[in-house]
Amino acid sequence: MSIFGNTGGAPAGGGGSIFGGGGGASIFGGGQQQQQQQQQPQQQQQHQQQQAPPQIAKADVEWKLVLVGDGGVGKTTLVKRHLTGEFEKKYIPTLGVEVHPLKFATNCGVICFNVWDTAGQEKMGGLRDGYYIQGECAIIMFDVTSRITYRNVPEWYKDIVRVCESIPIVLVGNKVDVKDRQVKARQIQFHRKRNLQYYDLSARSNFNFEKPFLWLARRLCNNKQLEFVEEFAKAPVIKIDPQDIARITAEAEAAAQAPIDDDDDDEL
Repeated sequence: MSIFGNTGGAPAGGGGSIFGGGGGASIFGGGQQQQQQQQQPQQQQQHQQQQAPPQIAKADVEWKLVLVGDGGVGKTTLVKRHLTGEFEKKYIPTLGVEVHPLKFATNCGVICFNVWDTAGQEKMGGLRDGYYIQGECAIIMFDVTSRITYRNVPEWYKDIVRVCESIPIVLVGNKVDVKDRQVKARQIQFHRKRNLQYYDLSARSNFNFEKPFLWLARRLCNNKQLEFVEEFAKAPVIKIDPQDIARITAEAEAAAQAPIDDDDDDEL
């Protein structure tokens, strides 16, 4: 049995009535009109089934995950790639953020990252401390097609550690599916200087989608054997050619072995 249950929708309104009211079939209707009335509730029910969010089991453990990065790097897209990222969310008007509970079934139980998404607030200046307070883990995202978003990574890092101190942090470079990559793998060294985990990512294709969450879960649970055991991502919007995946992976591995430059953050 899947923790996500089935995706059956809510029952369509207006069941059948012998008096013909409420959209149901009527014994007085007859002919083509009766057939159309019978089809309408069926179509409504099918539409509701398609729109209904998956049902998820209650989490055994939850963490506040702070998701930061410049506007337009793909933070909200990442959240919405999760099966329930678009359906279950809470808006906190005082901080201007959306909180998305992303649940994952693991071999150790159900876990939940309550992901705090800035909802575009970073475009109007720095985020308030209330966004970071009680954060238990973080993802810093930049766009590999935009150098300025990588240049700003140190500032996002400073804001996190100033409020949250020593929490596990993952750095991710999104949009590696785009051919015109501006931030090359060898130039991404900030995480090595700060002892952070890094992953190339393509939110639209689901490439490495689960890896930041799995790494954080293993750190927070102090369990390197923890694994995700259920489907958790929507079908990808695009597909990356296997040869491109092999190239991206090879470049990342080579970059991890390269010497660390003292001034890499200024080169971009």
